[in-house]
Amino acid sequence: MKPRLFLPIAAAAISTAGFAQTPHLQPSAPRSLVITDSAPPPVVRVGLLQSTLFELSTGEKVVTVFGGDTNSWIFDAGHVASRYVSIKPKIADETTDVHIVSDHGNEYTIELREISSDKGDPHFDSKIYISSSDAKAADNIAKAPTFIPAAEAEAKEAQLKKEADDAKKAAEADHKAVASAAETFKASYPGTLHFDYTWDQKKGAALGIQQIWRDDKFTYLRGQFQETPALYEVKDKKPSLINFDYNNGLYTVPKELENGYLAIGKQKVEFHRTGERN
Repeated sequence: MKPRLFLPIAAAAISTAGFAQTPHLQPSAPRSLVITDSAPPPVVRVGLLQSTLFELSTGEKVVTVFGGDTNSWIFDAGHVASRYVSIKPKIADETTDVHIVSDHGNEYTIELREISSDKGDPHFDSKIYISSSDAKAADNIAKAPTFIPAAEAEAKEAQLKKEADDAKKAAEADHKAVASAAETFKASYPGTLHFDYTWDQKKGAALGIQQIWRDDKFTYLRGQFQETPALYEVKDKKPSLINFDYNNGLYTVPKELENGYLAIGKQKVEFHRTGERN
């Protein structure tokens, strides 16, 4: 029985010893880094398989991130343009530099060092606020962005394409609606025409009158005239000149006339609405 108990106990002891040799990494409180171009890049302590979040100043967005060692590190700026970059080492005791470029043209260079083997201090940087000591950096942030992040540009392009497609569809729908309305109007318009005027045909022929009719809004008089006759409306047995459009022998009066006449000199042809529909 004793040999059987020895192996599990020994294995547990070895396992416990292994864990005791591996430092337990602990996140430090967030801190701020002020990047100075004339000084060496500041060092950021990062932990194996732990994520360190870098945050740019308000008003800036990350355009691109690149480092010296892309095989041993994960650089993640997200799929949507923002102020944040997440960096995670995949291999212990590695170092590299990282460069962050913002949409306002500011550049930030930082040195990364993985510290899982550091026996003296198990703390790694969990969050870093980045700014620049260069006055031009603040001026750049105050201005319009110099670059557009790729994700933002793609989103804007997709939005513009959608708006163009929607506008095209709306235009096509409007065109179909107008065409449909025109067809409906053409089909129904003849039913709105009323040829219910009477006049002295002999005098009318002498003057040049061919036809008088109306629809629901206008009165029309057509003829072949050697000289354009004056058009009068008669109300309460009193004649008055009225407004009309005249083109190539066609009078278009913007109202329904009940009684009126055309006159050239002493020639006069009266017409009256009878109410009959032909």
